[in-house]
Amino acid sequence: MKSEYDFSNAKKNPYAKPLKRQITINIDNDAIDYFKKQSESAGIPYQTLINLYLKDCAQSGRQIKISWQ
Repeated sequence: MKSEYDFSNAKKNPYAKPLKRQITINIDNDAIDYFKKQSESAGIPYQTLINLYLKDCAQSGRQIKISWQ
């Protein structure tokens, strides 16, 4: 075993999955029910569907438009 290794020409593993971070978030029951219903028709878990939707919002730079009354 070498005492030092040279990683200057190393390449990123193309098969490695991007990391996800587990968080706790409070979501209204209505929103959860909506995504659960959507996930049934799409055939994917609702948490994955929520993640895909949020990722799409972030990648497209969608701006939030909220008016509080």
